[in-house]
Amino acid sequence: MRVAKWIGLAALSVAASMAAAGAAAAPRTAMPDGDWRTINRDLAATRYSPLTEINRSNVSSLALAWSYPMKAYNTAVPLVIGGIMYFPAGNRIVAIDADTGKEIWVHSLPRDDNPRANGLSTRGVSYWPGDAKDPPRILVMLSTRMLALDAASGAVVKSFGKDGYASVGVGYGGTPTISGDVAVIGAATFENPVGVPGNPRAFNLRTGKKLWEFQTVPPAGTRFNETWGDGWKGRSGTNMWAFAAPVDENAGLIFLPISSPSPNYWGGSRPGTNLFGNSIVAVDLKTGKYRWHFQTVHHDVWDSDMPTAGSLIDVKIGGQTRQAIAHVGKTSYFFVFDRKTGKPLIDVEERPVPKGDVPGEYYHPTQPFPVRPGPLSRVSMTKNDLVTAQDTSAEHVAACKLLWDKSGGFYNAGPFTPFMFHEDGTPPRSTIQFPGGTGGINWGGPAADPTTGWVYVNAQDTSLVGWTEKKDPKVSYSFDTTDTDQPYDRASVNGKGPFFSFSAPLSGKYDAAGRAVGTSAPCYKPPWGRLTAVDANSGEIKWAVPLGLYEELPKDRQVLGNSGSAGPSVTAGGLVFVGATNDKRFRAFDAATGKQLWEAVLGSSANANPLSYRGRSGKQYVAINAGGAITVFTLPR
Repeated sequence: MRVAKWIGLAALSVAASMAAAGAAAAPRTAMPDGDWRTINRDLAATRYSPLTEINRSNVSSLALAWSYPMKAYNTAVPLVIGGIMYFPAGNRIVAIDADTGKEIWVHSLPRDDNPRANGLSTRGVSYWPGDAKDPPRILVMLSTRMLALDAASGAVVKSFGKDGYASVGVGYGGTPTISGDVAVIGAATFENPVGVPGNPRAFNLRTGKKLWEFQTVPPAGTRFNETWGDGWKGRSGTNMWAFAAPVDENAGLIFLPISSPSPNYWGGSRPGTNLFGNSIVAVDLKTGKYRWHFQTVHHDVWDSDMPTAGSLIDVKIGGQTRQAIAHVGKTSYFFVFDRKTGKPLIDVEERPVPKGDVPGEYYHPTQPFPVRPGPLSRVSMTKNDLVTAQDTSAEHVAACKLLWDKSGGFYNAGPFTPFMFHEDGTPPRSTIQFPGGTGGINWGGPAADPTTGWVYVNAQDTSLVGWTEKKDPKVSYSFDTTDTDQPYDRASVNGKGPFFSFSAPLSGKYDAAGRAVGTSAPCYKPPWGRLTAVDANSGEIKWAVPLGLYEELPKDRQVLGNSGSAGPSVTAGGLVFVGATNDKRFRAFDAATGKQLWEAVLGSSANANPLSYRGRSGKQYVAINAGGAITVFTLPR
């Protein structure tokens, strides 16, 4: 589930946080090396461009080529096919010349529609190359509908669905994953414990007719239903909100990233491991038939859902080449699986984790830990991990200590610490979780170089602070409180006591009255965000460098990591490009060493994944969506 609504929690920073073998599909067809055909470039979700014109030796000369203002904020990753770029922009779907930014066609949604009412995906569009019978199409999600447009003209394809629109049922805000004549989508469910299912579904690309639906919460009489107790009935969440899914076309498998059940932080009504929550599930692309799964979190009470399934690459382990999927998500643990069987290629151990004390809660005694590498983000904290003046500033340290005291300290017993119980009216008893909130690696996910087996991620240190209380019938909650089987989860904004008084977004300095001003830096030791390279062949971290800066800190202490949820992309030119930071920068790093080689200041922060492509001119470009403007760079002639 993408949007956290738990209650009784706050991000601790001194901002708001210290606060896819059955029937085989057609073999994979080669993509032109200058295209970027999915939001992750290819169906293997590598975000790897084989272009080399821009490389280590000349990247420092990159200059702005053009910019296209979308006149509406989104975090879409454009597609580029044959030198034409496609993306959503406000109430429109746009095709432009990828060399110049000049519009080729614009499809505006009907006048009585708007992005919010239509649910126009702000994450991007999808491309179907067509065949001898049908020309190429652009597919767009409009929440509960899928729209098909002619790629050459932008005209609605009337033969698809009903007059160009296919009804999909439960809405989805990502992009259809397209392979052959199949389009697979997820489900954007709310986080109510009881509600609509979060089932991924597949549709025929010619007709819009539904092909299959995968049950993420197994019904009675089916395998794995026993992992829910009686909590499977009507259970919502457990969805694929991820914006795409990787596909092994040769094996005919799609790998579905299934997220956590609802509610996020209390699971007493769903005792058990809760399959297929928090799992990568491989299913037959054409039929949806289950092949294998791996659950990365048992009985999730941390909202450690699945932003991505990972990247499909080949690795060498024990002298043998293995077809793998490399996964890393919000928990920041890096897994490598055999993509035909789901078995770990780097060993995974079940280790004991802390137990909570919330009445009626089920706590799974162990969680899966890869033996290597270690976590890519912070997973624990003690008071000794508070920032020092040498880390940031004396004022920041004072503010953090004040926050610690006002909150009654912050309990953490290591990875997978659950929120502890707090009796209403008693002194604060705050739990701090790592990674928390948006997690260690969010929707940006990994990029991978298939020639080396190295995987690149934006790994951020995030936290979440709170506790669990019984519901108070006199208090208004932000989710359905009429369900008497859900006695816990409380809204911090409605809480009482010193901790809840600090549950709103906070800055880094406080006056004597506790009023917040100044830096938004976290209160635990930096760096707070890193661009990290992991060798999936060995599980070894090759390098990690701080990603992002805080300009309000002293100049010699600014580059401490200040990143958001987006991720990097990698090229055959030996470069890793990444925006993702909250400092309005776009950067290039040496893929082998992590050395920064180039930086551009943008008009807005770029919380979107970058892309690299070749225009019809033959030139290579690097582009990123920065605050609702497509910004494109290239080498000067």
